[in-house]
Amino acid sequence: MLSAEIIAIGSELLTPEKTDTNGLWLTEKLNEFGIEVMLKTIVGDDEPRLLEVIKDALKRSDVVITTGGLGPTEDDITRQVSAKALGRELIYNEGLEAELRRRFQMMGREMPEINKRQAWVIEGAEVIANPNGSAPGIYFGSNECILVNLPGPPREMKPMFEQAVLPRLSERAGEIIVKRRILRVSGMGESAVDAVASPIYKTYENVRTAILFNKTEVEIHLYARYATEADADAVLAELSERLSSALGVAVFTTTGETMEEVVGRMLRERGETLSLAESCTGGLVSRRITEVPGSSEYFSEGAVTYSNEAKVRTLDVPEETLAAYGAVSAETAEAMAKGIRARAGTDHAVSITGIAGPGGGTEEKPVGTVFIGYAGPHGVRSIRLVLPGDRYLIRWRTSQAALDHLRRQMLKQASRDKL
Repeated sequence: MLSAEIIAIGSELLTPEKTDTNGLWLTEKLNEFGIEVMLKTIVGDDEPRLLEVIKDALKRSDVVITTGGLGPTEDDITRQVSAKALGRELIYNEGLEAELRRRFQMMGREMPEINKRQAWVIEGAEVIANPNGSAPGIYFGSNECILVNLPGPPREMKPMFEQAVLPRLSERAGEIIVKRRILRVSGMGESAVDAVASPIYKTYENVRTAILFNKTEVEIHLYARYATEADADAVLAELSERLSSALGVAVFTTTGETMEEVVGRMLRERGETLSLAESCTGGLVSRRITEVPGSSEYFSEGAVTYSNEAKVRTLDVPEETLAAYGAVSAETAEAMAKGIRARAGTDHAVSITGIAGPGGGTEEKPVGTVFIGYAGPHGVRSIRLVLPGDRYLIRWRTSQAALDHLRRQMLKQASRDKL
């Protein structure tokens, strides 16, 4: 199995405002062809450090892919540093200069002389055409290693990799196929999931498993390595079924769908509708629902009723309920769900009220206390949660819990309907 490293180049990637998304995309593509990414590195526009990183990568990995640093400016140093790391010269390619000038002419512009820097190519390497930008890529392959230089902008990098690089790497990797599946679990912690799942996935020799916790759920990543795609798919289907049976209703997808996609699909299949009443989440659940294409088929409306006055005015929450139990209570959550369902005339309604923090908590109701209400064909009910995290995480985890509560209510309703 070939090993690979990905090096993202650019000082801007070391700032809080920028994220290396290329590495995630490249990892997925490489894994599909049985090439395992062992290390990812982000390096600024610093020649000594970049030279050290590329040299080390070439010593320990079969494939090294760099992204960024192929532009025409002084801080674009990927070409010369890669050549030094390989012990090769840079050769000026006049044909490449002519192609660059032609591209600028097609745009009705004269090529700046600074762009001639992009016509330098590593000795013995191949030029990778870039139909979406001015920075050509570079592919250097030998018996010992492969070094690929790709531009940083995803709209340029992705088609170049898929069209010119992936076919070469696929041939080098051989016949092994790697397929991936993602199971998503809600309402269980990472260690609890692994305690149930590990006795099952450890019995599969050709499947690599990773269990990850993100801000709202646990993900089980399964990677199957087999000679054919059919064999890999069959094993993944079998293992996914066994894990789902063991973990039960907590598994909300075995194909990587988001919670909002799962809930939306269930509503669409049942021909049912949804309305939402949100307080502490401030419309986050509505936002997630409407990010799914076609959500207008099942999502009727949402109301953000942050103040008590809004809860009374918009949702008909009784003032006596607020006075007796407070805004953050089971009684208020149920009244909110009942009110938005009556207003919208939907099959299902979900409400959220809670304390996201950082202030507002009490001993009885600490920060993170959330009540989720539900109103549907079989009545009105609510659940109480105390969620950990800061304001951002509490709001996100609340949105996930609300969608999961709706999912579970629909599953219960489906079970009742079968009886």
